[in-house]
Amino acid sequence: MSPTSAHAASEGNAAAYRFNRFRTGLLIDDLTFDRGAPAPGDHMPAFDLPTLDGGRFRDTDLGRLPVLLVFGSRTCPVTESAGPVLRLLHREFGDRVRFVLVNTREAHPGERFDQPRTWAQKLAHAEELRRHHAVSFEVAVDDLDGGLHRAMSPKPNSAYLIDTAGVIRYRAHWANDERGLRSALIHLTAGRLPESDRSRAMIGPLLRAVGHLPGVVRFAGGRVERDVWLAATPLAVLGRVSQLFRRLPHDRRGAAAALLVATVATLTVAAVIAGR
Repeated sequence: MSPTSAHAASEGNAAAYRFNRFRTGLLIDDLTFDRGAPAPGDHMPAFDLPTLDGGRFRDTDLGRLPVLLVFGSRTCPVTESAGPVLRLLHREFGDRVRFVLVNTREAHPGERFDQPRTWAQKLAHAEELRRHHAVSFEVAVDDLDGGLHRAMSPKPNSAYLIDTAGVIRYRAHWANDERGLRSALIHLTAGRLPESDRSRAMIGPLLRAVGHLPGVVRFAGGRVERDVWLAATPLAVLGRVSQLFRRLPHDRRGAAAALLVATVATLTVAAVIAGR
């Protein structure tokens, strides 16, 4: 590929990164890391991001403490589920591990809280993310085109535990996997490699996030729900059904909704068979 073609491709990827509407293709991309993306055992790519407190988060600063790097946005249901997990882990390990939440593109932009188009808007979104989750640790802000996020294979709420040599020692697809993150933190802070170098949890984290989808819709706008219905109908159905379980914690509503939907489907099929 010529330099001109490579530049055009990069610009195209940057434009696609700042999407306006959530689509099925984005959901599919969210489920797997890109081939060749930084993985456990790899060094972090070069980066230099501002933090909301006026500091910097740089790859050259990774030698002081291990770092738990988490990507997230205000309109990401998984980030909603991960917020309490990160606050808890920070209370337990914050004196030995540097926690950094990197504000990314919005996972589900809506008419009331859209994709940021200017740097001022991006900063405002990061401030809202920090305020909403009561984050007491660092919040860094990626650039509008998601330079670091795209370099890592952009996932809505992935997490990376990085040692003092700048090497990734653990990767979680979803930062609400409390058990996996805690185990990795325990091992690395004790001077040992994590027993597993990545979290393979998928269904559980997604079900824990489903109960937060209605809240994201209320915050960002009804367009979010319409987009999810078109792009990921099963998730939209579970999100709607989860509202029947308001007495349960948000993280448990998705599993309850899935159980109810599965039960109704089973009974319906049984009734159809019995009626033949």
